[in-house]
Amino acid sequence: MAPEQAAGAPALPEGSADSTPDGDTILDADLQASSAAHDAAEGAIARLYGEPLLRLPNDLYIPPDALEVFLDAFEGPLDLLLYLIRKQNFNILDIPMAQVTLQYLEYVEQIRKSNLELAAEYLLMAAMLIEIKSRMLLPKRQDDLVEDVGDPRAELVRRLLEYEQIKTAAQQVGSLPQLDRDFLRPSLPVEQGLAPVWPHVDPHDLQRAWMDVLRRAKLTQHHRIGREELSVREHMSAILRTLQSNRFVEFSDLFQGQASVPVVVVHFVAMLELAKETLIEITQAEPFAPIYVRLAYSPA
Repeated sequence: MAPEQAAGAPALPEGSADSTPDGDTILDADLQASSAAHDAAEGAIARLYGEPLLRLPNDLYIPPDALEVFLDAFEGPLDLLLYLIRKQNFNILDIPMAQVTLQYLEYVEQIRKSNLELAAEYLLMAAMLIEIKSRMLLPKRQDDLVEDVGDPRAELVRRLLEYEQIKTAAQQVGSLPQLDRDFLRPSLPVEQGLAPVWPHVDPHDLQRAWMDVLRRAKLTQHHRIGREELSVREHMSAILRTLQSNRFVEFSDLFQGQASVPVVVVHFVAMLELAKETLIEITQAEPFAPIYVRLAYSPA
């Protein structure tokens, strides 16, 4: 049996063996540490590697413009001026110069503090607005000798209207679909055919080459009276012997050593007979290119 409990001592429920004074002390310490860490995290200015940073290091240097965020919302003075007019639904043909100039100067004062170079262009427009406002405050002279210069705002209105037209046109052009931005041009690989593509040559090129050989043969001929027997078969054999030692022979080189016109004619007829019997091939790469003669290709 379990020993009797001391008088006046509260009974412990089942499963409360960890609820000892030592356990309560450990639990309170964990809660206090967690609460202190939470309070420190809320007051931290930053986190470094997950740990809260409560104060800045003494040797930390932050440049003046390190945290500067500049939004280039306007593309120039005219853009800012047009924005102020359109935002408040002012009539662009009757601009209230006092209100617009005041709002414009407030914006210029803001950008002048951060970027003086950018503010220079805006300051020029501000001077123009102040001049127009001053001219509008002057009383009109009722003098026939002084020409009426008209509304001082006319030139500014003209520039604003032209700028708005150009800006609208630029936005419309920018909204059009553009290649490589909104769509891509499709491309499909096309396999080349296995059939050979022969060059488009003209048989007249062979005729011109033959006429050139004949012309040179006439330049070296001699007037001789005699009878000469010429054999086409012999010239065919001579052509085949020449082509066996050379892979390609140019058409004009095939007639080297043929001095007289009859010999050249017979030699040409022999070449045509060999081509007719498919023993040789006459080739040309392209129009007006040199003509070559070679032995016909015979597969093994």
